[in-house]
Amino acid sequence: MSAVLKIGDSELDIRTLLEQLQQHQLLPRLVQEVVMDQVIESVACDPEEAYRTFCQQRNLLTEEQQQAWQTQQKLTQEQMYMRALRDAKIAKFKEDSWGNQAESYFLERKTKLDRVIYSLIRTKDPSLAQELYFRLNDDGESFADLARHYSEGQEAQTGGLIGPVELSVPHPMIGRMLSVSQPEQLWSPTPIGEWYVITRLEKFVPAQFDDSMRQRLIDELFNTWLMEKAQTTAVQPLLL
Repeated sequence: MSAVLKIGDSELDIRTLLEQLQQHQLLPRLVQEVVMDQVIESVACDPEEAYRTFCQQRNLLTEEQQQAWQTQQKLTQEQMYMRALRDAKIAKFKEDSWGNQAESYFLERKTKLDRVIYSLIRTKDPSLAQELYFRLNDDGESFADLARHYSEGQEAQTGGLIGPVELSVPHPMIGRMLSVSQPEQLWSPTPIGEWYVITRLEKFVPAQFDDSMRQRLIDELFNTWLMEKAQTTAVQPLLL
């Protein structure tokens, strides 16, 4: 069987190429790209506007910058135009398909999108955890100082301060505690796995449905759809 692709010193025939795609788990990504090409085939976009948007997004404002980027990416001029058009078609497909769902999806996900800034001390010693809690709660000692001296995680480097992070980021138990906390509320030592953790909410930052959030949620809905679509798309090698 004759080779169809040469990479360095390796010449791959079609059977070997397919085996390599499967072995290195690249086939699912290829399937997604093929599915994407199929669904955007009928999407109409202005090629010139697509190219302008493509260049603006990458800060390629002059012909020299565009040529340098094209050379760096090893693309021909035609390939660069086709890539810009494909990106524009995908963006339009996303907007047309999920743009009207973004706000309701935001409301559904908001409790996980809200962000918090909080302080954390963790130790494997339950007696020390209880002592530190009393020093914080009763004696009013500095959380940052105690975290630097006694916390056994990376948060010790920041005086125990973490965030802002979305409520879905911390351990689920910590996330639940923070979600019902008031600013400056201190929680007594809580066992989580091998740790005893002391947490205090510093600031609650509600998620906002702005343009950036809207696009992020549209992208999430699109990626979920694409994965499901690719998984249900038949992939069958023809006779080799």
